[in-house]
Amino acid sequence: MSKAAIAAIATAGLLVAGAAHAAGVECIVPSKPGGAMDLTCKLARKGLQLLPEQEQKPMRISYLPGGIGAVAWHSLVSQRRAEPDTLVAFSGGSLLNLAQGKFGKAKADDVRWVAALGADYGMIAVRADSPYKTLAELLAALKKHPQKVLIGVSGTIGSQDWLKVAMLGRAAGIDPKSLRFVALEGGGEAFTAMQANYVQVVSGDASEASLQGKGIRVLAVLSEQRLPGALAAAPTAREQGYDLVWPVIRGVWMGPQVAEADYRHWVARFDTMMASPEYAQQRAASGLYPFSLTGQALSDYVKKAVDDYGKRASQFGLMR
Repeated sequence: MSKAAIAAIATAGLLVAGAAHAAGVECIVPSKPGGAMDLTCKLARKGLQLLPEQEQKPMRISYLPGGIGAVAWHSLVSQRRAEPDTLVAFSGGSLLNLAQGKFGKAKADDVRWVAALGADYGMIAVRADSPYKTLAELLAALKKHPQKVLIGVSGTIGSQDWLKVAMLGRAAGIDPKSLRFVALEGGGEAFTAMQANYVQVVSGDASEASLQGKGIRVLAVLSEQRLPGALAAAPTAREQGYDLVWPVIRGVWMGPQVAEADYRHWVARFDTMMASPEYAQQRAASGLYPFSLTGQALSDYVKKAVDDYGKRASQFGLMR
């Protein structure tokens, strides 16, 4: 997406988002409703209700999709730099896009990283009635007839969902360039497309899959060990002979010129929230796993992650 297009969409989005800001705390989802970014804001809203009453604020969730997160990024960085009560959801996919230059010349230190709310893991899923029962069967089909199986991913070439399939494909001797990917805006849209048989495979995240019920079959989770909860029966890629682990951090950031006192206050809110036993239950119910960082520790993590993602992307010639 061109810079001009991003700017135009971001400006239009301000008309909607500005009204939300006036109502109190706003959490911006940089994708369409229904995916893991949406889940991140909803978890933050629910978790903040665990704070002492004087620290609680009503939170409104708004949606600003476009440019695989670039529209929301540029909206905040260019037009809403100092808003003290506006949070934006991010994931490991956001950091991968940042590493590849998909947000233009944006850098990790252009915003203020507030809190990581938990960890997710990549996964590969098909419909419950799919002929593919295992990851090996799917990869064999992709190798034999790469043009016949449509793979739904959030984002375009180089997104984390694309890269997960590319890495699995390479391990199975498949050229990722031969595969047919369908770029969609968020995990919710990808699963909707699969249920309509517009795509036959979804490369997404475990938290998204755990919300889908019995209509899907998860062929592999990209975690070190099998995950507890709704996906406990899903095998890992590693146990099926494909050594790929893909953790996904989920959290929120703020504009770069938010006053230091406001920023620190938000960091303290999330520190208190995530120390609560009740929050651990909420996080688990959202399909996420323990991973809590805030403030400077999160900023340091993000900078290293962006560097690491850049190295992985370079292996596929994806750097701009």
